[in-house]
Amino acid sequence: MTSKSLWMSIAVAPGAISLQGDERCDVAVIGSGIAGLSTAYELSQRGRSVIVIDRGPIAGGMTARTSAHLAPLCDDLMSEMQKIKGEKLSKLFYESQAAAVDRIEEIQKSEGIDCDFRRLDGYLFQGDDMPSDVIDEELDAVRAVGASVERLVGVPLTGCDSRHVLRYPRQATFHPLKYLAGVAEACAKRKVRFFANTPVEEVLEEDGAVTVKTARGKIRAGHAIVATNSSIVDRIALHSKMSPYRTYVVAFAIDRGALPDALYWDTEEPYHYVRLQPGEDGKDFVLVGGEDHKSGEADDGDKRFQSLEQWARGKMPMLKDVTHRWSGQVLDTIDYAGFIGKNPGSKYIYVATGDSGQGLTHGVMGAMLNATLVTGGESKWAELYAPDRKPLKAAKNWVMENSTALKNLAEYVAPGEISSIDKLEPGQGAIIRDGLKKIAAYSDAKGDVHRHSAACTHLGCHLHWNSFENCWDCPCHGSIFGPEGEVLNAPATSGLTPVS
Repeated sequence: MTSKSLWMSIAVAPGAISLQGDERCDVAVIGSGIAGLSTAYELSQRGRSVIVIDRGPIAGGMTARTSAHLAPLCDDLMSEMQKIKGEKLSKLFYESQAAAVDRIEEIQKSEGIDCDFRRLDGYLFQGDDMPSDVIDEELDAVRAVGASVERLVGVPLTGCDSRHVLRYPRQATFHPLKYLAGVAEACAKRKVRFFANTPVEEVLEEDGAVTVKTARGKIRAGHAIVATNSSIVDRIALHSKMSPYRTYVVAFAIDRGALPDALYWDTEEPYHYVRLQPGEDGKDFVLVGGEDHKSGEADDGDKRFQSLEQWARGKMPMLKDVTHRWSGQVLDTIDYAGFIGKNPGSKYIYVATGDSGQGLTHGVMGAMLNATLVTGGESKWAELYAPDRKPLKAAKNWVMENSTALKNLAEYVAPGEISSIDKLEPGQGAIIRDGLKKIAAYSDAKGDVHRHSAACTHLGCHLHWNSFENCWDCPCHGSIFGPEGEVLNAPATSGLTPVS
């Protein structure tokens, strides 16, 4: 993907090389976002030898595209979670996510990581033309799980002085890549090894251990933890219980002190969220996110950024120039909790996936949970996040999300988006029909056309072009491919099939 976030100026483990030959360790961690690096940290603290491997740069995936809210409440509202999981499990969810924020605070302090971490208030406020009963219902649900909350009227945004509001004290935020750079340094001191730009092709259980295979070597380990954005060791069991969503973020310059430092999010659907990030020379940044949609089901990024900017300037007229625009992908699960623990059907392979819009807290909490399980311990959170769980009360969400795959496969009988490759402009991608086949065609800057099968190599779903990020998105399970067919994001592990 081509956009650059506010965080991407920070390099994490910049000296990491690609794997050349075979290696051995106690635990192989696949994926180097916050879930993978936090897992390596927790395991190295327990005396395990660890290798972290990633298809791209260390920490160069979806963690680098976050908005970096550290809010331990359910991203889809605690009241919605309680309808599916009940009060007991919802309370465990809040406690586990809050423990993740505490762990980040503890690590940045003990390791001396300068990452702009700070505790601050979070405000959930009534959205434009939205009823206030959502606030009332959420107040009861939050109190039921034991979280601190206060009901107020008004937030310091234009036109919102009479809105119904919930204030959550001691939320937090930070600079995610500054934090991960510090975590990686702490891991390196404990002999954790990093291999970047090394795509994993297969993860196998053999002879009581795990073999991680790549094109240029393999890693033999007692256990593997797959901490990729979307799992690469599952076809159906996990992927049928979560769906990929594209989300958008705009960063604006702002004078320091012009907006109180806090987290803000509204009750609209999809909701908007706002936070501040310290800058330099008396200037800060305001990050505004939202406009989410199912991955691959819209190609109108510029329009969504315009909507975000219009909403933001209406609420915060003191905003200055736009400095960054980027998008990312989140994986929403049908019951709002991630899948963390032993991979279904495996003995030595564990997973951490399904961020449900809370990838940072899920990543850190998941590292704590998986490190405990891999080293033979027990956790009260295990049942809540068990990858093999079957949440029957989430059946409606399961049906709704899996209907995407059925609608998607029907697209193979539809006409192409353009009638001929000759109509492709440089830098443009489009789906073209060639007899019975669908072709994903891309014209590069020189006008050379790259032709590939339009079928995702994970489960064959029909791909869609993303003109903002210059990539092919899979609407079914979140695979992302570069314009020339290379894999950019799991669950796919092999590139698109070239078509002559």
